[in-house]
Amino acid sequence: MTSSGEPVPPPPGGVLWSLAGDVRGLLMLPAALTLQVAHPAVGAGVDDHSVFRTDPWGRGERSLSSLQLWVYGGEAAAEEGRRLRRLHRTIQGTDTRGRRYHALTPANYAWVHATGFPVYQHASRYLVRPLTEAQERALYREWLQVGRVLGIHDRDMPQTIEEFWPYYRTMLADEVEATVVVRELVATDASVPPPDRGPLPLRLLLRALWPVLLPPLARFRSFITIGLMPPEARAAIGLDWTPEQERRLRRFCAVVRRVVPVLPERLRYLPLARSARAEWRARGGRPGRGAVHPG
Repeated sequence: MTSSGEPVPPPPGGVLWSLAGDVRGLLMLPAALTLQVAHPAVGAGVDDHSVFRTDPWGRGERSLSSLQLWVYGGEAAAEEGRRLRRLHRTIQGTDTRGRRYHALTPANYAWVHATGFPVYQHASRYLVRPLTEAQERALYREWLQVGRVLGIHDRDMPQTIEEFWPYYRTMLADEVEATVVVRELVATDASVPPPDRGPLPLRLLLRALWPVLLPPLARFRSFITIGLMPPEARAAIGLDWTPEQERRLRRFCAVVRRVVPVLPERLRYLPLARSARAEWRARGGRPGRGAVHPG
């Protein structure tokens, strides 16, 4: 906490600073989002109240901007957490099991937050490098800080990594399922409108080519979403994954691991991460011992 009582985001130079703003993080996000909506209450909330079907590109852009603020936003991080809680105050209904839900019920909100840790931990093995035990513990501590930024009380989050894994396994055994939203997010024949962001000439070109581009993009989205989901979560939801798909994923990720670290910083990091890192370095900042170095 700051002197004013505000929760502080994860520390500069830490594990999350190494992962969350790297462009490889974009490949990890679909697995985390899909695991979130595998919870019946979260899935029902998104199904009933989200604009992900009608405005998928805007929804994705806002979600990504929000995540970047949690990690790199400094003083703006806590305000972003409050904004999200205000946004979710009216989201309620009945989930797939006939239970009343509210988006801000601690158990539901905490699950949305919790999914990030196992996905980062697992996907890093493929796209960056396996985390050491010290890095895993640092990542979990930093992810708790993100939870506090989101307004989640410590009593509603497992406070150690040893407490997290039993909680996670219980959620997989008792709660998650292939909700309607999960099935849509991994479908290879989903109807997605062409991008409506970016320069007009590019948008016009994409609109013209979209019937050709969408099928392979939808297949890739499904492939990377299921592939980078932790295997135990994939199995709990009932998502199929074959040995041949695993081999393809490993080949693809091997290429990504080699290419991304040699990219210039303006291509490797997302804008907010890039500016935060530059400002931190200008103040004399150096990566911490737990940072995940390129690889």
